[in-house]
Amino acid sequence: MAVSLPPQGLTSDVKSLDALRGAAAKDPKAALKEAARQFEAVFMQELLKSMREATMKSGMFDNEGSDLATDMLDVQYASQLSGRPGGLADLIAQQLSRQVGGPEAATSATLTRTLPARFAKLPQDIAAPRAPGAQGDFLRQHWDAVQVATRETGIPAQFILAQAAHESAWGRREIRMPDGSPSHNLFGIKAGAGWTGKVAEITTTEYVNGQPRKVTARFRAYDSYEDAFRDYARLLKHNDRYAEVMRRGQTAEGFAQGLQKAGYATDPAYADKLEKVINTTLRLQRALM
Repeated sequence: MAVSLPPQGLTSDVKSLDALRGAAAKDPKAALKEAARQFEAVFMQELLKSMREATMKSGMFDNEGSDLATDMLDVQYASQLSGRPGGLADLIAQQLSRQVGGPEAATSATLTRTLPARFAKLPQDIAAPRAPGAQGDFLRQHWDAVQVATRETGIPAQFILAQAAHESAWGRREIRMPDGSPSHNLFGIKAGAGWTGKVAEITTTEYVNGQPRKVTARFRAYDSYEDAFRDYARLLKHNDRYAEVMRRGQTAEGFAQGLQKAGYATDPAYADKLEKVINTTLRLQRALM
């Protein structure tokens, strides 16, 4: 009986662990072999990553996009190279077999206990895409919070997350309070005259007649990221200037172009830049879910 699991297996998400548990109950020997192949894939992925970092980091062209592409490529290579006859997976299978008392003893419970804590203790309620690197961490961190904004606006969660990623550089340049604590403002929403909440004042870049200038501006601050997503949704829903965004926001182009036409940002290339981040977010999700 063959064990059918996602290609990336344990390197991908908790569903693979659940599938492995089920397979152990039906065919312990095949499940043990599959577990060994997946462990080998994880090892190969880490090995490839270490080799790249040691020999190929020039710094000239490295950026988040190239790092993401490299991570994804390593996952694919690791999956293709693992599980071959006479490889590391065979040795891992032997070791697993000894630990659980032979293939016949590889039940769901014993196999789960044998899996490293890295996999066996994965949270069971993950709904966000499992993705490598800073982008993946950002998506996972805010996946639940963005659902509120999506329900309120009808705009796809990936589009909203992409804008938050663009505004905050995937969380690396989040607006900070004077004491260094986070403002939770991922969207760069300014604190106008009608804002009565907390405020973070920072130096930022604005475009005047197409030219960038450094200015000091006041931005809204929130108690949590959930509050930030809620306020963002209210801004789009209840401000007439964003009516076109609400109408056309179901496509990447309509969303990005609508925001620029509404004057969300002064950068003349805002829509083009945002569309690229949206495409990155969509590719990331499709490739790694």
